[in-house]
Amino acid sequence: MNRYPIWKYAIILIVLVVSAIYALPNLFGESPAVQVSAGRSTVRIDTGTITRVEQTLAAQGIQPSLVQLDASSVKVRFEDTDTQLKARDALDKAFNPDPADAGHVVALNLLPRTPAWLASLGASPMYLGLDLRGGVHFMLQVDMAAALQRRADVLTADLRTLLRERGVRHGGIGRNGETIELRAGDAQTLATARDLVRTQFADLQTTETSDFRLLATIAPEAARRVQEQALKQNITTLHNRINELGVAEPVIQQQGIDRIVVQLPGVQDTAKAKDILGRTATLELRLVDESTDGLAAERGTGAVPFGSERYPERNGRAVIVKREVLLTGENLTDAQAGFDSQTQEAAVHLTLDAKGTRVFRDITRDNVGKRMAIILFEKGRGEVVTAPVIRGEIGGGRVQISGAMTSVEATDTALLLRAGSLAAPMEIVEERTIGPSLGAENIAKGFNSVLWGFIAIVVFMCIYYALFGAFSSLALGFNVLLLVSLLSMLQATLTLPGIAAMALALGMAIDSNVLINERVREELRRGASPQMAINAGYDNAWSTILDSNVTSLIAGVALLIFGSGPVRGFAVVHCLGIVTSMFSSVFFSRGVVNFWYGRQKKLKTVSIGTVWRPDGQTPAVKGD
Repeated sequence: MNRYPIWKYAIILIVLVVSAIYALPNLFGESPAVQVSAGRSTVRIDTGTITRVEQTLAAQGIQPSLVQLDASSVKVRFEDTDTQLKARDALDKAFNPDPADAGHVVALNLLPRTPAWLASLGASPMYLGLDLRGGVHFMLQVDMAAALQRRADVLTADLRTLLRERGVRHGGIGRNGETIELRAGDAQTLATARDLVRTQFADLQTTETSDFRLLATIAPEAARRVQEQALKQNITTLHNRINELGVAEPVIQQQGIDRIVVQLPGVQDTAKAKDILGRTATLELRLVDESTDGLAAERGTGAVPFGSERYPERNGRAVIVKREVLLTGENLTDAQAGFDSQTQEAAVHLTLDAKGTRVFRDITRDNVGKRMAIILFEKGRGEVVTAPVIRGEIGGGRVQISGAMTSVEATDTALLLRAGSLAAPMEIVEERTIGPSLGAENIAKGFNSVLWGFIAIVVFMCIYYALFGAFSSLALGFNVLLLVSLLSMLQATLTLPGIAAMALALGMAIDSNVLINERVREELRRGASPQMAINAGYDNAWSTILDSNVTSLIAGVALLIFGSGPVRGFAVVHCLGIVTSMFSSVFFSRGVVNFWYGRQKKLKTVSIGTVWRPDGQTPAVKGD
């Protein structure tokens, strides 16, 4: 009756061992570290970087505990924060002798001390939020006016192209703030331009002046869409950029209609965090100025002509390009590193959207025999990746960038281009640094609250329910172990509200065991034998436990779906705690009870405290 088959005990044992393995990394804590990563796409991080790091630290008499190379950075671990700070200063001076032209990002970080054998099994500690781990917090204000002006620039260029294709002659078209201004020579030209705008540009609304000028502004509904898209693109760009820099579990979310909150746990250097946020890259296609003055300026024998700009190539040679931007990275849908099919040189393969494909086809058709420069802008600086001669019309929406680049540089360039550019400039309006000591204090307080709550529950259960209380306490400890291991396996982020949810999970889990124990007592009062009472107690309590936990789970899922920030952190632990408590309080605790009592054929008493008869006279069964 009260015996588990071997396979059920095997399940309990397997779950117990796996939970212990994946919860174990959380006991080792974190070590101070310095992370060296590329500050530009042309900078390589390889074994040579490790050698340079070791030589720099040795020259300063600094002994690291471990130096390791991952996909995009070198991470150096230290025993204490004082050594970490000294190493950061030494490495920053060695790798960035000119602060104005920093080629590397040298930032403080915190890395887990997980042993290699655990890491080889895929076991990692759960992520800790900003309030527990320390880090930096930014509030960014998005410049929505700049987003509208950029949209107006795009519409101005599109309108100019459309008028040229339709053969409509005009006195000039330009942008004044967020207004597009078109000068017509007569009323007929004005009417033709107005009709084109109304039929082809649904986002614009027009007004006319007495001197044959057409003024077009972005409609309010279209402006709202532009602002929403700018905010979403900025959030996506920040996500891509920060993820590529290896920051664990960043929090990037919208706040209000024009602000973004960025939290970077484990990053202690505010200046470097700002550098991370500003590191985005975009692409521009422009024609090379091949006029007499342009060629002279390229050779260095003349000034840059009006309407052109100078940008360096990777080999340092200058290229003079026209200011008119033909195509930007906004029309880019994908960027992948690869090789040129003919020369086998490293290359970046770009895929354009429908508009970009059309524009690029027109550019290459109208400028055969001319040079076109592909310029990569990163951290406000432009660099000509390649400036090939256009041999013929190129359609299909696929473009290849090749030149003097290695496969690593091609990969880095593709990553930066995929990360994209900011749709609108942003300004930091609030910044806050939370030190690791404050995070450690929060962890200690949270851990102590859960620990003392656990001890209080165990003491009460053992006094009130005797041996059954001890079984319930074992199930409660198993529940905590299972919950921590699940959080670690899912790489969920634990915050202070999450610790509160963990404490709540203890109360909810033990509530199920209290219900089971009382049902067993109830069966004993009715005169059932101990074995029958145990079986009926668990069976009768199961439906009630399931109903109560399902209703709590529904509330937790609602918090998870509709909440944000700390609320979601609470909801994640709350929902996982409900699932683990149902397994531990019913399946695990019954397995322990069955193992202890199920093998006894002639069981006369059970240790479940004092069970009083309904009439309040002598006890029916006493705790033995």
